[in-house]
Amino acid sequence: MTIKQERERGAKPLIVFYLQAVIMSVEFVLLYLALGAVTGFFAGLLGVGGGATMVPVLVMLLAWQGFAPDVVMRLALGTSMAAILFTSSFSARSHVRHNAVRWPIVMRITPGILTGTLLGTLIVKFTPTFWLALIFTVFILYVATQMIMGFSPRPGRTMPGFWGTTCVGVGIGAFSCLVAIGGGSLSVPFMVWCNVRMQEAIGTSSAIAFPIALGGAIGYAASGYGEAHLPPHSLGFVYLPAVVLLAFASMFTAPLGVSLAHRLPVMRLRQIFAAVLLLLAIKMLWTLFG
Repeated sequence: MTIKQERERGAKPLIVFYLQAVIMSVEFVLLYLALGAVTGFFAGLLGVGGGATMVPVLVMLLAWQGFAPDVVMRLALGTSMAAILFTSSFSARSHVRHNAVRWPIVMRITPGILTGTLLGTLIVKFTPTFWLALIFTVFILYVATQMIMGFSPRPGRTMPGFWGTTCVGVGIGAFSCLVAIGGGSLSVPFMVWCNVRMQEAIGTSSAIAFPIALGGAIGYAASGYGEAHLPPHSLGFVYLPAVVLLAFASMFTAPLGVSLAHRLPVMRLRQIFAAVLLLLAIKMLWTLFG
């Protein structure tokens, strides 16, 4: 066998390897785009920021890409927070066009939210991965149950004053950061409990999600700085290629969700909200114990 034949024989497996790598890369690009489209739509429809949808799927995608198991959950959480910066922005902008954002509430709650998210990122670095996932699942089940029961707020109840709203913001920010959500699963029920109209609660929640995501993304990037086993193109616990793809897709679907939110009746919105959360909780339980 000649030297040329030897080279040709050795080149074929190398070409196959590169083709497989390209196909796999294209597959993951499409999956991230699909995830961004879905989360953007639900961010606009329900004001949830999209984190509740993103985290379970991101855990699977990042694991399938072969990233280190000990960083996958935190990487999913940080990436979700960074992506919510964009999904919440696109959603809030569309809700503003429907006059559905209560800016006084946003201004009162933001200082507490920023404080809470920064505290949450300090806590998450020292919390075992299993417990992070379990906290997320239990919380989702609780919110879904509340929505299914269809609780009604007491007539006459209104939003608290500055300090009361700030304290609520600290709690929402810290817990949202721990489970990497935009806060809608907390802020929407809270505002509805205070007799804010459902569509306005969703629109205001979309605006509130931005400071939650900003504080959370900065915190996850900082707390993951220098962490071992992170994949290339990561900024701490934020996987930048995924953020770009998720943001790009959500830019087109968030306005569609907003448009539907302002056409559906309140009860139907609650039912959709609860159904989505229940499906996510079941999936997370399967991941934890299946």
